[in-house]
Amino acid sequence: MPTQLLIHTKEEWVNETSSKAVDSIILQALYSLGLRKFFLAGVGPLGCIPNQIATGLAPHGKCVSYVNDMVKLFNARLVALIDQLNSNYGDAVFVYGNTYGAFDDILQNATIYGFTNTDSGCCGVGRNQGQVTCLPFSVPCMQRNQYVFWDAFHPTQVVNQILARKAYSGRRSDCYPMNVKEMAQV
Repeated sequence: MPTQLLIHTKEEWVNETSSKAVDSIILQALYSLGLRKFFLAGVGPLGCIPNQIATGLAPHGKCVSYVNDMVKLFNARLVALIDQLNSNYGDAVFVYGNTYGAFDDILQNATIYGFTNTDSGCCGVGRNQGQVTCLPFSVPCMQRNQYVFWDAFHPTQVVNQILARKAYSGRRSDCYPMNVKEMAQV
């Protein structure tokens, strides 16, 4: 059987992927095992990772906007899914983690958080250390706590700690409809 090339608009792709974001079979299996508290993290600003910046598809100092536009649309669908799941499973709690917003806050206020580098990896190869990710025996940067990104794709440990704090005890803009600390008390 010949393989078909599927061309999607941004909206079609987001609708298709967001509807599959929480596979109902997996969700039902976890629910049947007794899980009642779920934290679903949204997608961060992928257009700002070193790998995307290294493509040269964005003006200097900017993120790749069309990638971030798709992520924002996906996350909006995920928030709607959270509302639907909380309605359908009355004895369970579903929380959305606004990874995009929290990460964007870090990028926009990098110096407040102590970061001096927001657009390249601490360890990687090529433009923005983002064309090839950190390889075995690669030498990472010396001041890794000043970098937002560890490699072409991943945040540093410091960024992950900030994101975890925001998920645990953050404001409504960080988590919806409550944070993890509040969810644990329900």
